[in-house]
Amino acid sequence: MRKLLFIAVLLPVLAGLGWWYFREQQLPNYGPAFREFAYVTNGKSSTVSVIDLRYFRLAKTLRVGVEPTGIAANSKKNEIYVVNTGSNNVTVIDAETNTVAAVIGVHGRPYFIDVSSDGKRAYVANSGSANVSVIDLEKRVVVGNVRVGAAPGMARVSPDGTTVVVSNRGDNTVSLIDAAQMRVRATLPICQQPEDIAILPDSSKAFVSCSGSSQVASIQLATQDPKAQPRKDDRVLALLDVGRGPVSLTLKPDGGEMFVCNFDADSISIVETYTDEVGSSPEIGQHPAHAVATLDNSRLYVSNFGSNSVTVFDIDMGRRIATLNVGSHPDSLALTPDQNYLLVLGTESGDVTVIQKRRPRKLEPSEYTLLTLIPVGVQPNAIVVKTFMMTPKK
Repeated sequence: MRKLLFIAVLLPVLAGLGWWYFREQQLPNYGPAFREFAYVTNGKSSTVSVIDLRYFRLAKTLRVGVEPTGIAANSKKNEIYVVNTGSNNVTVIDAETNTVAAVIGVHGRPYFIDVSSDGKRAYVANSGSANVSVIDLEKRVVVGNVRVGAAPGMARVSPDGTTVVVSNRGDNTVSLIDAAQMRVRATLPICQQPEDIAILPDSSKAFVSCSGSSQVASIQLATQDPKAQPRKDDRVLALLDVGRGPVSLTLKPDGGEMFVCNFDADSISIVETYTDEVGSSPEIGQHPAHAVATLDNSRLYVSNFGSNSVTVFDIDMGRRIATLNVGSHPDSLALTPDQNYLLVLGTESGDVTVIQKRRPRKLEPSEYTLLTLIPVGVQPNAIVVKTFMMTPKK
């Protein structure tokens, strides 16, 4: 009898421990110096939640500035950057200690931040002051403020580091900044209420979603790089008609196709990036907000803000293959580097849903399973994943 009682008590404990034990067994043998964290900005808590992805548990909650929104990781340094819209600054987080290392003041009402591929510069669009702050990440200082159009919402740097593309929501233009000279080299009128930006891996084109006119602008980016095909001028190539309310753009890793989340049309539009052609626009879910593509270009995960779900879209077959229930009003989402775990923010429920992708088995035929739910702060709005090895202390 006591043995049965012991088993009855032990089984729930083992069930609770099983998922993190399985995760540890699946990871390569990186050793004790390996770290993998997700960082979540909580807009109404003025905090960042740090989630340890080796065990899928909340590791720390950091106090940052007022109303944190955008977040980015440095690919060359173990640092995370948080944009605080309400306090007009950027918080630098040391990922090795998960402590606040610095606070850098910018200008009015910043929302997003992007980091150059060499890890040396960051760019912040200040919507309230019509400029872009350029930050030297080594010195942790603003080295320039470049005047752009009205109410810039986003500044994104090209993969080759030469151009910063800025969407100006207030005057329906795009500013193209020469990164080396920190000056605007071109201002192009495009479609209405430009928002999200995607740039091809070869830095030849930028795409900008325009929620006000249900279009996506295709823009040629000039280059003087002798190793690349010369493109002497910046110009608008096409205005592509997509579904109503395009809010976010997601490129396949190979750059050949782009997926547009049409929030008001409950669909995604599939764009052939090199020919500027819009293919199919399949229905995907209620109010699709964001998407992420797998590294092998095979799957797209789309958060449906209006139906508390994530749609799994098979890119090769061009159709939905699964719908997964998540937290309330899902928005941003991210994949772990091994592509086996999907993290989805519930903006209303204040949590992160962790979905595991696995090989189907006889007793568990589903390819996807809800692994756990991690509470975070109030109104989480952005997430970034950082994987690294701890550097030896001198």
